[in-house]
Amino acid sequence: MSMATEMLQRQRHAFVQDGQPTLEQRRADLKALRKVVTSNREKIERAVDTDFGGRSSCETALLDIVGVIRAIDYLDRNLKRFMKPERRHVAALFQRGRAWVEYQPLGVIGILSPWNFPFLLSMVPLATALAAGNRVMLKPSELTPETSALMKAMLADALPEEKVAVILGDAAIGAEFSGLPFDHLFFTGSTAVGRSVMKAASENLVPVTLELGGKSPTIILPGKASQDTAAAIVLGKLANAGQTCVAPDYIFVQENELDDFVDKFGRAVSKSYPDGSKSADYTSICSDRHFTRLKALLDDAERRGATLRPVGGKADEQPRRRVISPTLVLNPRDDMAVMQDEIFGPILPVLTYRDIHEVIAYINERPRPLALYVFGDERSEDCRKILSNTTSGNVGINNTVLHVAQDDLPFGGVGASGIGAYHGIEGFRRMSHAKGVFSQGRFSIPNRLRPPYGRLTKAAIAFLLR
Repeated sequence: MSMATEMLQRQRHAFVQDGQPTLEQRRADLKALRKVVTSNREKIERAVDTDFGGRSSCETALLDIVGVIRAIDYLDRNLKRFMKPERRHVAALFQRGRAWVEYQPLGVIGILSPWNFPFLLSMVPLATALAAGNRVMLKPSELTPETSALMKAMLADALPEEKVAVILGDAAIGAEFSGLPFDHLFFTGSTAVGRSVMKAASENLVPVTLELGGKSPTIILPGKASQDTAAAIVLGKLANAGQTCVAPDYIFVQENELDDFVDKFGRAVSKSYPDGSKSADYTSICSDRHFTRLKALLDDAERRGATLRPVGGKADEQPRRRVISPTLVLNPRDDMAVMQDEIFGPILPVLTYRDIHEVIAYINERPRPLALYVFGDERSEDCRKILSNTTSGNVGINNTVLHVAQDDLPFGGVGASGIGAYHGIEGFRRMSHAKGVFSQGRFSIPNRLRPPYGRLTKAAIAFLLR
């Protein structure tokens, strides 16, 4: 029996033995989690910096740690309301009865977390699972070993292993983990790996939440290629050097505004990163494999006729390993790898359009993205057409990535970009079982419609089918 299998059995036994945790117990778990996060802030920042080979402590604090604390506080503040049984309507035929839904813990939740935001994307699902009253087994990424080891030590100090356990190991351990008979399996990562995870989970009929990715488009409506728009796109595209599942993957700009946008994008990059990609605030690419993949995307695009516009120097001129300058790809074609694969880096293809219907048709011909961004008046006809005629996980209007920070909004993909959502009450319910309950009153019409059937039954049928 493997260590992971043994731990699952221990946690399931503890869950059955202890029963559903009370509101007070769940809040105590969240409080313990919050305390261990805040007390280890500097260690977290150092670990992530080491794993990436260069990541600003401010970026880790803002993008990882603050997000975790906000999520914990949101769950604690709303937990009593989330746990409250929900009254449901009772049809006239069943009057004097009462119907309600109780949200109860599923049991043991397995969480497979990724490398790009190794702390945030481990701890927010963990906090959500604890708020819903579950036990948790967490398998963090082997590509960020310092952060993964730190999380294991931190969580061991905060909560007993029968409640939260961290399983370390390589991809083979991850594959074994995804095949365990959890009560629910939560995965964040690539679409390709998501398929394998879902297949493995299906062997035990384990329900899954898949937070994937895809090619998230950004649409700049006519007249909106402003400096503020460029700055917002730079924020979303270059945070974590583009290693973000909701980063803008490609951009549509009206053809007569292309040159203006390119100029403003360069100025926005220079303002955020005065030393270009040599800036200490600019994040390195996490692994050699990922760096090589991004370089290959650029080489393929250039070989096929695209124009590359790097801002801040070429990759081989960088003072740190695995740094790629923010690069616009102009005149991209669909046969280029950069237009087929999720980029996950500081590379931004720019497409032009004449009519908004071209943009809508282009997006709808492709897999549904995790995010979609529109810059323009939200009340305009073009904006309404985009919202009404495209499907994506979430939408940002006049911003990028900020929808993820809205704790009360669900976050998740659709189709190839994911299954299920968390954050908000949707996250609590995703990791709960909605148990419907009907309590019959003393007087009951259905009790008078039992065999042997007579005139009353026939009259009731005629009434119900009127």
